[in-house]
Amino acid sequence: MNYPTTVDEGAPVVADHTIRIDATLERLWQVHTGIDTWPCWQSDISEARLDGPVAPGTTFHWVTAGLSIDSTIYAVEAPHRILWGGPAHGITGIHEWTFTEDHEGGVVVRTKESWAGAPVDADRDNLEAALNNSLRGWLDALKTAAEQ
Repeated sequence: MNYPTTVDEGAPVVADHTIRIDATLERLWQVHTGIDTWPCWQSDISEARLDGPVAPGTTFHWVTAGLSIDSTIYAVEAPHRILWGGPAHGITGIHEWTFTEDHEGGVVVRTKESWAGAPVDADRDNLEAALNNSLRGWLDALKTAAEQ
């Protein structure tokens, strides 16, 4: 199977956000890739189920903002990078996360996501705002969960 290797830079919507988190790289990776526990620390996610190991080709099902999504993991470079995506409600999303240790014992987390498809073409500004808000919220929740 040929999976994407990065987000779609040519997509109508590409969001890119970064945050610094005071936690070890191992702790962050554990929290972030513990997909089954997402609803415990992310209020926007009501369900999440990983259907195998955190590895390319594994799928996971999750419900966020009332939308049911099935994602496939495309790439994993533990504990530094994970890439997943798939189609959901007419939108093809590709989502990349990178984790880089800094010199103060924390980690810089970058999340970048692309959206393409008819719904995006029809309502680009609103969907771009929704994606940006979602990613900022996810980063804030990840920071809170990992720093506990």
